[in-house]
Amino acid sequence: MKSIPHIKVGEVMRTEVHTIDPMTPVRDAMRVMAEHGVSSLVIERRDEQDELGLVVVSDIATKVIALNHSPDRVDVYEIMSKPALTLDIAMDIRYAVRLLGNFGLSRGLVVDHDRKLVGIVSMRDMVLAYVEHEAKTVEA
Repeated sequence: MKSIPHIKVGEVMRTEVHTIDPMTPVRDAMRVMAEHGVSSLVIERRDEQDELGLVVVSDIATKVIALNHSPDRVDVYEIMSKPALTLDIAMDIRYAVRLLGNFGLSRGLVVDHDRKLVGIVSMRDMVLAYVEHEAKTVEA
């Protein structure tokens, strides 16, 4: 009988997360993305009751560039997704993949038990980790 891999989101996530203020112009957000080689930025909470936001390259493409808006005149808060989908650090990646898939998303923000941002995980990262675990199980 084949074992089912139990891989937690925290084992797969990337801990280097780039954040940005919601009032930042899109052009500056694009510079930060290019500088760090990332395709998404987390929008910081204003206070403890606020939720995290997320802006991804496709938001910029469809909500700014495709509409011929100036990236200097559009602020990140106008195009971001908020609240961003968050995943508990201890969640099994099988459920995280299902959750992202249900919402048609490619990534989720990882939070600890106190709702503190601790990482970001992509569908790609989780699928590759699952497949790698499966390959090791077959070899054993």
